[in-house]
Amino acid sequence: MFPPNFPLVSALLAISLAQFLKIFTSWFKEKKWDSRRMLSSGGMPSSHSAGVSALAVAIGVQEGTGGSAFALAVVLACVVMYDASGVRLHAGQQAQLLNQMVCELPPEHPLSNCKPLRDSLGHTPLQVGAGAILGCVVAYLMKFYR
Repeated sequence: MFPPNFPLVSALLAISLAQFLKIFTSWFKEKKWDSRRMLSSGGMPSSHSAGVSALAVAIGVQEGTGGSAFALAVVLACVVMYDASGVRLHAGQQAQLLNQMVCELPPEHPLSNCKPLRDSLGHTPLQVGAGAILGCVVAYLMKFYR
């Protein structure tokens, strides 16, 4: 017996758990507690990857892997994870570089007082992989929920 809307519950739980874990992984890396990490993008593990992986696994467990819903979920997961470790990662790296360039401008320059760009946008392949594994585990364990 699956919980009501097993795929949705699994995906939302995986996203929430990944966001919660970011507090601890950022502490491990930076040696400081930052609860704001729970609401930010980027970091370890990828909540986007956790969510779409949990969704795909839950659909596969509930409906089987031969249906179009599972195929759609797998394709969606691949696109999201590729984007997280590709386009979004590179956009974040460009933002870091632009922020550094703005900091080096003289104080009288019109852009010297600009608000810094967000540079924690994407994920490394390790962060994406960790999120994907987390999502798969959450969905698999959720099937035992009654």
